This record gives sequence, structure tokens and C-alpha cells, in this order.
Amino acid sequence: FAVRGDLFYTQEQHGDYEVVACYNMTNGESVWRHRDATRFWEANAGAGPRGTPTISDGRVYALGATGILNVLDAGDGSVLWSRNAGSDTNTKIPTWGFSSSPLVVGDLVIVTAAGSLIAYDLTTGEPRWFNTAGQGGYSSPHLLHVDGVAQILQLDGAGASSFAPPDGALLWEHPWPGHPIVQPALIADGDILISVGEKSGVRRIGVAQGADGWTVVGRWTSARIKPYFNDSVIHHGHAYGFDGRSLACIDIEDGARKWKGGRYGRGQLVLLADQDLLLVLSEKGELALVEAAPGQFTELARLPAIEGKTWNHPVLVGDLLLVRNAQEMAAFRLSLAGS
Repeated sequence: FAVRGDLFYTQEQHGDYEVVACYNMTNGESVWRHRDATRFWEANAGAGPRGTPTISDGRVYALGATGILNVLDAGDGSVLWSRNAGSDTNTKIPTWGFSSSPLVVGDLVIVTAAGSLIAYDLTTGEPRWFNTAGQGGYSSPHLLHVDGVAQILQLDGAGASSFAPPDGALLWEHPWPGHPIVQPALIADGDILISVGEKSGVRRIGVAQGADGWTVVGRWTSARIKPYFNDSVIHHGHAYGFDGRSLACIDIEDGARKWKGGRYGRGQLVLLADQDLLLVLSEKGELALVEAAPGQFTELARLPAIEGKTWNHPVLVGDLLLVRNAQEMAAFRLSLAGS
């Protein structure tokens, strides 16, 4: 989900049509739908788009599984412009479909096309630059600042790479072959936690700019967290994420495991930083509340939320939690601490 005011946006598959949909936050009623006559299907993950829409300046940017990039008016869903990232880059549809969420930077919108990046002009939709450095992957481009320099971090089959937003020029790269499906996690001191597949674990890298250009140093690699397509979070010097189908906590200084526990399948999590809690959505559609503390694994509560295979990220807006899978979606009002 992506949220703007009292509306939320998502991507769905309705029969032979791929859909970008807008709903009312209060009652879940449909506000508008944009449909494209296309359908992507894969045996394990099923049918439909894989990405999340991006909202910026009253526009919705959505990349579908077959490569269609739609730019829509957030209010009524009217089409401002549309492209096909696969056709524009001469890229075949990847095994699990195009999965990037668009990144808006300045006057560009940037998407991943099977590991490579393509940038479009926000106003006209014309391609501005395209690089072919990637080797396949399903992560989205990620904007970060290192030493005051804005850059786009991309995880692909070759490892981690960083590019200059205006022209796509390569700034630095860190080889680590794999099959990344997750997003990087940023550490307070400027280091980055990356992963390139569930068999590889996670790695902390340090990036700096000097007189001779950019340098990248691998601090440590740990197999104590092995995410597949579940993102990790960092809280008070520790990383929390999935190790296979269980949760785990590691020390961010050296990657040592503090604990491992619970069974959540290939679920997702959200950090409630102000309450030192993790909100976990399991692959079976159950919600669990887990302490974000390194001392021990403690699950405080668990309840059924939705039915069916659930791989989507939950979204918390104020005290309203939105969850969904390919079959249904639901909203829950969470009680605030102390209320």
C-alpha cells in the first residue's frame, strides 16, 4: 500500500486485467481503478503485479509485472502518461515479473528493469537515461545520501551499486553475487546493511568519499539473518529480520546473533520504534506483536488477520494498520500504548 491523506493505493490482478486501485481509508470503498489488459502469472507466486505504487506531488507511479509504467492523477486515476520499461530497455519479463517500486528523484522517476535502471522525465515520460550495469534482481532503487552526495543504491545479481541521479553515472560498486529481493537497511553512522539472497545472509558495508573517489569496505558478513523477500529493520544497535521462517536479532556491530524464535513463514514486519515493538504479519495472515529487544525473543500476542498466502508488507498509518494479500485486504484499529 501507499497512503496519501485519507486515500490508499495498491496494485491488483482482476482476471485478465492488471489494476492500479485507490480506496477510501475510512471504509475501504473503491474510489477509482485504472486497468491494463495484461496478466502475469508464475506458479509459486501466482498472478498479478509485484510492486507498490509511489505517491508524489499528486501523482501515482506504478510499475506492473509485465513492465507497464503508469503515471496517474492521484485524485481520479486519469492517465498522465504510460511507458513499458521492458520495451524501452529491450528486457524480457523476469521469472517473477518486474517488481520494482518507482523512485521519484527531482524531475525523474526511476525504475528497475531486471537489474538495470531506467529514468524517465516526470513531465513528458520520455526516457532520460538507461544503464545496463545490472545482472538481474527484484529490489527497488533506493535514494540515500553518503557524505552529502545524493545517490541511488541498487541491489542486483552482481551486488550493490550506486548511481548519480541526474545521469545514471556509476559512483561505486560492491561485488557480492546473488539474487536480491530485499531493500537495504541504513545504519545511523552511514553504513548500509545489504543482502543478496536467503543463502547469503546479510553484510554491513561502509561507504566513503575521498580524494581518490569512492571507497567501499565490507565490515562483516553474517548468516544469522537470511532474508528472502522480507526486509530487515535496525533499532538501537540491533537488526531484526527473518532467518528463514523465523525471526532473529543480531548485533549491528559484529553480526552476532542475540536470539532466534517464532514461526512466521515468509512473513513481513514493521518496526514500532517508539514502543520498542515489532508488528509481524505471517505468511498465513496472522498478526503477532514481538518485543524489539536483544535480550530474548518474546512474542506478546498473536491474532488471525486475513486468510491465504500473505507476502505483502503491512502498513501502519497512525493507529490504523492495513494488511492484504492476493485475495483480500483488511484494516485494524490498534490501541495506543497507555490508552
